[in-house]
Amino acid sequence: MEHEQTIPEQRKEEETTPESDTPDLAAEAAGATEPAAAPRRRGRTTVLIAGAAVLGILAGTVTGYAVQYHREPTALPPLAQQKIVVPSPIAPNEATTRRSVNANRWDKAEEDLAKKLLEAPGGAKDGYSGYESLDMFAAAYYESPDRGFDSIAQDVRRIATAGWRQGEHDFIEIRLLQFQDQHSAQEYQEGQSSYQDEEKRAGNDGFALPGVPDGYGRGWLYKPKTKAGYHPLRQARAILRRGDIVMDVELTNNRGDVSQAEITDLAKRQMERL
Repeated sequence: MEHEQTIPEQRKEEETTPESDTPDLAAEAAGATEPAAAPRRRGRTTVLIAGAAVLGILAGTVTGYAVQYHREPTALPPLAQQKIVVPSPIAPNEATTRRSVNANRWDKAEEDLAKKLLEAPGGAKDGYSGYESLDMFAAAYYESPDRGFDSIAQDVRRIATAGWRQGEHDFIEIRLLQFQDQHSAQEYQEGQSSYQDEEKRAGNDGFALPGVPDGYGRGWLYKPKTKAGYHPLRQARAILRRGDIVMDVELTNNRGDVSQAEITDLAKRQMERL
């Protein structure tokens, strides 16, 4: 009896219970879903702003050109040399040469490079002066001639060499290397100079040459080279640059000594020849 009385109460509670948030499983099983919201159109405002920016830039550019167009041109400063003296033109004849035709464009570096070499003093022996081929220079000057030749073949125009023996034990050798341009000459001069602090070469930073700007050349005194049964070999060297020409001056003595003053004097006189 008691059981029968509780059933209506339970049913009443079920009827009065509010609907829960639990989805209707049956409806989902039947495929009932809510319709999706319509997609929102975007990008129109961005396009309008970008177009306005482009038009603004274009209008500013046009206005700037218009202002400049109506302004008077700015006068250039006067030349430092008001009157440049140039030779009067001369009709060619049998004496006309390539240099006379290009007198206004001729540079001293275009002259015979061998004639710019320092001349051997009176009493010198075993003297020579002239041009040296690139392969001979590479063979005499580089530990690896093939690599040396490849490193200079594209940049060096010509090489002039002079040498002589002064007294019995002083040997002087001078090379003038002319490059295709000043940049190549600078690279070679700075490269050769950077190696001199190595032990197998001078082994020191060298010294400045009077009258030569910093970065354009230095001189070095090498450590004596000794070998059993031979007198010490002493050497000094100067590497300097003027324009597209690099000067390499060497002084070697196989008995006595070499001094900074000697190599400095040779380098100075060779520089004056250029």
